[in-house]
Amino acid sequence: MVDKLVGIKDTELDVTEKLPGEAYSKRIRARFWITGEDKGYLGIGRIQLLENIEKHGSINSAAKAMGMSYKKAWKLIEELNQMSDLPLVIKSQGGKAGGGTALTAEGKKMVKKFRQLESELIAFLEKASKEF
Repeated sequence: MVDKLVGIKDTELDVTEKLPGEAYSKRIRARFWITGEDKGYLGIGRIQLLENIEKHGSINSAAKAMGMSYKKAWKLIEELNQMSDLPLVIKSQGGKAGGGTALTAEGKKMVKKFRQLESELIAFLEKASKEF
């Protein structure tokens, strides 16, 4: 997503090794997380998982779209639900119509807040990168 917003790809950067974070310029890389009171955190990978659950309607399909196991995806969702006062994801049981998974209003709110903060960070870093 950052590459689309900023227009810089890792292949265009003059780096000899893969560096963590997203490229905002040739000299600035960044990544951020929102942390819970306990060990939980919300970062770009977990946001993408939430977005994929919203898109596909199931943890299994969301995990497959990301190349992740169902078990790992479910563990991440449990951690996210535990770090929030309200659940971010709810799972409905199968049956004739089949089961599914959906984001709660709180889950949608967290995704929106994260993406808003990300946009503000991108704007700041784009401005700051001009100074280098």
